[in-house]
Amino acid sequence: MLIKYIQLFLISMVPIVELRGAIPYSQFLGLPLVQSYIICIIGNMLPVPFIYLFARKILEWGKDKKVIGKFFTWCLEKGEKGGKKLTEKAGRGTFVALLLFVGIPLPGTGAWTGTLAASILDMDFKQTVAACMLGVLLAGCIMMAASFLGFSLV
Repeated sequence: MLIKYIQLFLISMVPIVELRGAIPYSQFLGLPLVQSYIICIIGNMLPVPFIYLFARKILEWGKDKKVIGKFFTWCLEKGEKGGKKLTEKAGRGTFVALLLFVGIPLPGTGAWTGTLAASILDMDFKQTVAACMLGVLLAGCIMMAASFLGFSLV
């Protein structure tokens, strides 16, 4: 059972998949929903401070490198697009916009993209972490409900 929980934890840390894929996977494994939710939240949130503090710097450094340049440039562009969407839709309400961007489980949204966008927008670190945390909690609730009802949004 511990190995299954470790799998969930690691899956929820993976970009794009995050807890949106980990929670339905927990139901495939037959794990209890509440415990899976908690583990997935922790796993999804663990990378957020590191993404905020280091991802932009690493991507800027690697965007002109031969092997990794295209991928790093794509990641930067994705973060910039996400940031522009946030500011266009929200104006001053970027906290709520970031929360909803992370919280509504649609393709291309989530804690990784949201945190990268927030770092590109130079949002406050504490606000970014708080908005991502609330967004991840919201996404987790949506995915729990969908999993409970037998749907898979991913």
